[in-house]
Amino acid sequence: MVESITKPIISATEPDWSREKLSKWWEPSRQLLKSIRNYQKWQQHGGIAGYILCRWNVIQYRFWSVVTATDIPLNCQIQGGLLLTHPNGVVIHPSASIGPNCLIFQQVTIVADVKIGGHVDIGAGAKIIRSVTIGDHALIGANAVVICDVPPGATAVGIPAKIIEKTNQEV
Repeated sequence: MVESITKPIISATEPDWSREKLSKWWEPSRQLLKSIRNYQKWQQHGGIAGYILCRWNVIQYRFWSVVTATDIPLNCQIQGGLLLTHPNGVVIHPSASIGPNCLIFQQVTIVADVKIGGHVDIGAGAKIIRSVTIGDHALIGANAVVICDVPPGATAVGIPAKIIEKTNQEV
């Protein structure tokens, strides 16, 4: 299969931090991620400055959590480049791990011990309700209920989610 020249290739291993960069102040999802990342940075730094700045970032985190109506814990394991285009109702368990450059839409639930690879797109309303592994470059359809592992590059849709085959069609 030939890739399009205009389609940018998004890495599943190297985070693209520009995806999380603020372009204006009122970007609640990016502000939430910024407060989580700053909290984790100052938590590791330690000392009195680290303690004070951790508390400040907790206040910001709580504000942006209410604004976005999300439940993403401060101690979550999210690698860089995460996009939350509509963060309303996103719930992520603290022991779930999310790879770099992922995209999560609204109303997504991710439970404990889920391992999501790099550059995974998770559609609106999807629920990952068992301890599963989702491979790099996988797609999870809207409202899919994932209860089994999803291999790299695969697409999972339905309730319960089933892996659908890719068809190679030339235009």
